[in-house]
This record gives sequence, structure tokens and C-alpha cells, in this order.
Amino acid sequence: MSQIRPLIPLLVTAGILIGGNGLQGTFISLRGLEEGFSTSLIGLVGAGYNVGFAIGCVYVTRILRAIGHIRTFSAMAAIASAAAIAMVLIIDPWFWFLMRLVAGICFASLFATVESWLNASVTNANRARTLSIYRLVDLGSVTAAQYVIPGIGIGGFELFAIISMALTLSLVPISFADRSSPVAPEAIRFDVKALWNISPLATIGCIVVGLTNAAFRSLGPIYAQGIGLSVTAIATFMSAGIIGGVVLQYPLGHYSDQIDRRLIILIATFGSLLSGLFLAFGAGSDEWLNFAGIFAFGAFAMPLYSLCSAHANDHAADGQHALVSAGMLFFWSLGAIIGPLFASFLLDIFGPQALFSYMAVVLAIFMLYTLRRMTARAPVPAEERSMPFRNLLRTSSFFNKLAGGDQAPREP
Repeated sequence: MSQIRPLIPLLVTAGILIGGNGLQGTFISLRGLEEGFSTSLIGLVGAGYNVGFAIGCVYVTRILRAIGHIRTFSAMAAIASAAAIAMVLIIDPWFWFLMRLVAGICFASLFATVESWLNASVTNANRARTLSIYRLVDLGSVTAAQYVIPGIGIGGFELFAIISMALTLSLVPISFADRSSPVAPEAIRFDVKALWNISPLATIGCIVVGLTNAAFRSLGPIYAQGIGLSVTAIATFMSAGIIGGVVLQYPLGHYSDQIDRRLIILIATFGSLLSGLFLAFGAGSDEWLNFAGIFAFGAFAMPLYSLCSAHANDHAADGQHALVSAGMLFFWSLGAIIGPLFASFLLDIFGPQALFSYMAVVLAIFMLYTLRRMTARAPVPAEERSMPFRNLLRTSSFFNKLAGGDQAPREP
């Protein structure tokens, strides 16, 4: 604990940010319905966040190098707080799209700042413990945040104020952290063509994860309300998918380190497909069947990003791992922009069950592509893989370095 204690302010700050972000994502979808927005407009608002997140991923390192960690964090937290409270002042889907775009830029920058700061502060002696605590903070804060919604209620200004307060209060613990701001990180080079050349399967896989998982995070509350679940049940539904994502991370990762990783990707995709079909055609409006279905979906679908990252790193040369991390996050962002938009149009036309039918189709196509890639290139032998499976969060490319990836190459 003596090694972890100096990192507690950063971990508390991360918990506030992750919880506030998870609360805002679910709440905005439900409040949009309350305000009479169509599902397609709610999908547009959800896509706005992911557009901003992609922009933030590209530019945050330049901002950190220009003004440092503390100023970057303070500025982005203040802007995100203002964007959250502004949404209650102007109830308009296009204004909300703009505010969520601003929030995406800010959250990408905030997560990158915290994780870069953590990465500069950890040592090999406490890295594993720090990562374990960070993942518990992520899971606990996102899950707890879902239940703020039924506790406060969807109507009124209170939840907007709570989100704004949380973002403002995130400045407090980080202000008590070590007063010596870490050295600005090296610039991360984005080379999307290089990632495609390293692993087409991992590239497509990241896009698929964005198309499906981001649609669930943005439109899952719409689906749950559409089948008649109460606000408390909607919070449980979303939490079950998030918690399910933890269950199979390490079993799937362990076996993927031993055998052809693409086979495990295929199994995880098939499990996600079956779960999606069950939710679309078997669960109906039964609460517990939906909880079980989304738990299973999360268990298989959430590890796909980490599995695809590990597969790409199997084929990456020395010094390319940071490039892989940045590129995968970028391709995930592209899928996350398109997924909520396209799925929301389907929900408008065909109803709530269309969400998981859409995901099942995307996952089925990815299964076929995975089978094709398995015949196109031989697997990398386990003993020749440069990096084992790691459970990665889609918060920033610095999480890869925090988890033990190599350092980012400098921009030429």
C-alpha cells in the first residue's frame, strides 16, 4: 500500500470521470426519449460523443506536450462540466450533438491525461496492483453510476447538475496528487495503413466492436425501455452487460495465448452472435431473460477488443506496439460513430428488437471474415509472440503503455 498510496488521488479522479461518463451516456439516451427525440436523433447524439472521442485521441498528445498534464486536465474538466450543464439549458438534439461532441473530445483528453500520469508514476513493482485497482475502479464506478438514474429520476435538471458537479469535483483529488507534473509524453504516431498491413483481421475487429458495443452503450437504454423495463431495471440491464464483460476476459485471454488466437476470436464472436439472437427473438419482455441475455452478450462481446489487440501485437514488430494501440482505438472510434447512427435508424423502423438483430448480422459477417483470414495466413506460434493477452480499456492509447506495452515512437 505504501507504493500505491501516492496514486490514490489519480485513481479517485479516474473513478469520478469513468462513473460520470457512464452515467451521462445512459442518462442522455433516456432523457432524449423523455424530451420526445426520435431514436435516430438519439443515435446521432450518441455518435457525436464518439466523433469527439476520435478527435481527442488524435490531438491530446499535442495538447499535453504544449501545456502539460495539470493545465490539460483543468481545461478539459471545466469544458466538459460546462457542456453537461448547458444541455439542460437548451433542449435541442442538434445542440446536444454538439455538446456530446465537445464532451467526447474532453473525455478522451481527460482519460489520456490520467493514464499518462499513472503510467509515469507506476513502477514494475506496483504495475500489476495498480492495473487491478484501476479495473475495479472502472467496473465499480460505471456500475454504481447506473443506479443514480432511478434514484434521482430522469426528469428535471438534477442529473445534469450532478454530472457537472462530478466533473468539477474530479479536479479536487488530482490537485492533491504529486505537485511535480510528469514529463510530457512522446507523440503517438497514427498510421492507419500500417495497422491494416500488420493485421487486417484486428483492424476489422476493432471496427466491429465499435459498431456493436458502442451501439449497445448508446441505445441499450432505448431497447430496454422499448420492451417495457422500469428505470431501475434499465440500470440493472446496462450493469449486467458491463459486469458480464469481466467474466470471460481472462479465460478467453489465457486460451488465446496457448492456441491460434483467431479461433478464440471466432468463439467469442459466435457467443456474442448467439446472445444477440436470444435477446432479439427469445427474451421478449421478460426482465430476467433479458438480464441473462445481456450478461452473456457482455461476457463474449466485451473481450473482443482485447483479443483483436493481442492478435495485432502478435504480428507487430518491435517498436510497433504503441502504434497498434493508437490505431486500434482510432478504428474502434470509427465503428462507434457509425454503429449508433445506423442502429438507431433500424430501431425507428423495426422497433427495439432490431438493435440486437443488427448486431447479430454484423457479428455473423465478422465470423465469416475471421474464417477467411484463418485460411489466408498461418497463426503465429505461441513461443514467438512478443506480448501476451492484456485486458485493455478503450479509454486512451496510454492504457496500453500502463498495461506494459512498449513506448510510443516519436513523430518524424
